[in-house]
Amino acid sequence: MRRFALGMMTSAALMAGLASQVQASSKDYSKSTKTDLVTKIMGNKSYQVYSSLKLEEVTKKVKTKTKEKKKYTVKKKVAVKKSKKGKTKYKTVKQVKYKWVTKTAYKNVKKKEWKFGKKLTASADFRYAHVQSKSYKVKDGKRYYYIYVDGRPVGYVNEKAFALSKANVVSQVSLVNNPSDSVGFNAEDAINYVTDQHGSLVDNDSVEISCKSAKLNISDTGYVSSRKAGTAVLTFKYGKAKATSKLTVRGDAKEGISSADVTPVKTDLPEIKTWSARYGARLSSSSTITSKDAVSSSHKYWATKTMSGNAKGADIETIFYHPAVLSAPGSSNLEAKVSSAVQGIDFYDNDLVTSNLDLGQADNWEARGHMVYYNMRRVKKYNWHLIPSKILSFNTWLSYIKNIKVSPYMKLGHGQSVGSTKKYAYVLANWNRSHNWSNSQELIRVKKSTMEIDKIWTFKVWNGSAKYPRIFLNADVIDDNTLLALFHNASKHRYEYWKISRSGDSFKAKEVGATGSDLIKAKEVGATGSDLIRTGSDRISNSDEVHPEVQGFVWNSAYDVYYIAFNDYLFKIGAGLDGKTDAGKLLNYYKFDTGRREFEGLSSYGPELYLNLNHPTETLKVNHITK
Repeated sequence: MRRFALGMMTSAALMAGLASQVQASSKDYSKSTKTDLVTKIMGNKSYQVYSSLKLEEVTKKVKTKTKEKKKYTVKKKVAVKKSKKGKTKYKTVKQVKYKWVTKTAYKNVKKKEWKFGKKLTASADFRYAHVQSKSYKVKDGKRYYYIYVDGRPVGYVNEKAFALSKANVVSQVSLVNNPSDSVGFNAEDAINYVTDQHGSLVDNDSVEISCKSAKLNISDTGYVSSRKAGTAVLTFKYGKAKATSKLTVRGDAKEGISSADVTPVKTDLPEIKTWSARYGARLSSSSTITSKDAVSSSHKYWATKTMSGNAKGADIETIFYHPAVLSAPGSSNLEAKVSSAVQGIDFYDNDLVTSNLDLGQADNWEARGHMVYYNMRRVKKYNWHLIPSKILSFNTWLSYIKNIKVSPYMKLGHGQSVGSTKKYAYVLANWNRSHNWSNSQELIRVKKSTMEIDKIWTFKVWNGSAKYPRIFLNADVIDDNTLLALFHNASKHRYEYWKISRSGDSFKAKEVGATGSDLIKAKEVGATGSDLIRTGSDRISNSDEVHPEVQGFVWNSAYDVYYIAFNDYLFKIGAGLDGKTDAGKLLNYYKFDTGRREFEGLSSYGPELYLNLNHPTETLKVNHITK
């Protein structure tokens, strides 16, 4: 059973419940009930969004009715006497009578009524946006929440627009049989979202997770071991929200065992120095930009150094400035905050997918964040960074929001192994501080139509045995069944290129090239004598030698070459996958004077090559790279 699963509520849910009780007993409904800032999950039903909701005093003519006793007369014939002939004589007399009549009148009466502001749009327009709220008002017994959408304050919407008491999880999880996996699969990775009765996102730790299986079980910390084959049904429950996921540990324990037997191609590189990330640019990449002049022109950087000696062998130029943030001010917890600190990018045609982790989170073992989708057909270079502010007109802002989708809070790992195809986005969610352990590697597939996870696999790649694993911190998805991955074999001073192919739920790995060099291996020493190169997964055992981490890897299909990024360096290496180049051969390198802004992710589509810079976050196109 999941730890802390029973009888536990998030602070947001507890506060919302207490606020509900207070609201129910209060007679003054004109004031907003404040809650913690929470993420709201939009449902499938659409409701009107209003700019405001106020309880206003109005004067109305009210019809009143009163009863009065009214006197009236009637004429009546009365017999007087009989004539000599025996006939009765009559005379007419007046008789007074009374009756009750209803009198209608009108008078001016002051009363309070709810008044909606301007109709803005339908909540369906925010179905895939990042929606948050921290207050609501009660009208006719119904809650209307004031919402922020992708960081911008918008207006009020009926809470029925949210997904109330819903659990959305991955339907199928397929794990490789790995007898050496010391960790297992974290069941929380299968959660897209779980909401409470008001549509607020519930913290994953508050979700009760149980495992029904004859052979598998879930630990107290929520992990399922993949050391033996079996199947299980995972049940996720919170309040009335409930969903299930089928988990399978595949049967072949030898799956993923291969050989690293490619002879590396030697290079003749001079000593190349670089700098550490902690000495790089530190301009804000997450604070809201509120000035139209904050970004008003493109950056362009020329390569100042190349292997061929061509001082202008390539240049990079801005094509898109990312939103400053996509979450409301005060979003302190990581589930609520959608940072603009991008770690990885990928293009497919005009679709751009990014992995966004809050600053400093990429090095965490269970690093989580959000993936963001942009329809680049609608991108305007200089406006999108203003999305969180109210500088843009509402209609302009709305046209941008309709072309952005934000994933639920999900596992991303280091976040630089991102790829996409026509229908899906992928992330290989590995930890960049694993020191090449023999545990399984997690591949997550996300539907681009909803930006929700729809399938999870794990696989392993070993060179002969678990003693020589290959953990990939950088990979490029080629199609829905293939990815190319980069491994730095620091002890043998080489880079290896691996092709991982999926057939059904099983994976095969093959080394398809190797470069006999560390590419960048020198140390830059500061005034204190300390090593400025960022250490981590690439430190060589029993050695003082360290190497900067790879910050982008991609295969360019048009020219059959790999590109590898380090800080502000870009290396071009033959892939040899279709015979156009020699596999593993260093073809060129380029150094760009970016002001110590480090590359964060590479992408290629057709002949084009793209890279990302943070501080502030922007995507740039690489030109003249064929030289």
